[in-house]
Amino acid sequence: MVLKPEVKLDPAIGVVISVPMDGSYGNKKYPGSGRMTTNAVRSAFSKRALNVDVTTDCHGENCLSTLDKQGFGYYVKPEILHWEDRNTEWSGKPDKIEIQLVIYDLNTQKPVASTNFAGESKWASFGGDHPQDLLQLPTHKYVDSIY
Repeated sequence: MVLKPEVKLDPAIGVVISVPMDGSYGNKKYPGSGRMTTNAVRSAFSKRALNVDVTTDCHGENCLSTLDKQGFGYYVKPEILHWEDRNTEWSGKPDKIEIQLVIYDLNTQKPVASTNFAGESKWASFGGDHPQDLLQLPTHKYVDSIY
């Protein structure tokens, strides 16, 4: 689902991003994947917004009432829907990710934009692809589209 913003985001308004729970696939957990996702999101927003920060103190919609509205106007909630790190060259199975981003206006506490995107590694990646490598391009592309 993609919720297109009715207006473009204002680059002068600060953005705060939460760290999602680490991803998993079946019983396999991927420690640090939440932080890697946040780093990709922060990198994309840092190219557009003047003030970007990460919070580890709150998660989800609970952040809407607790965040500093003086310093920030947008809250970005990333969520890892799927995270699968495979030994692609050996197994023939690609790495896969699916991420959801919801952007809220902190004043109205309503979502102003959202997207889901998925990625899959190539079969012949020569050992270099990992799920986090699949985050940069779609994240930057989406953030560019909303500014």
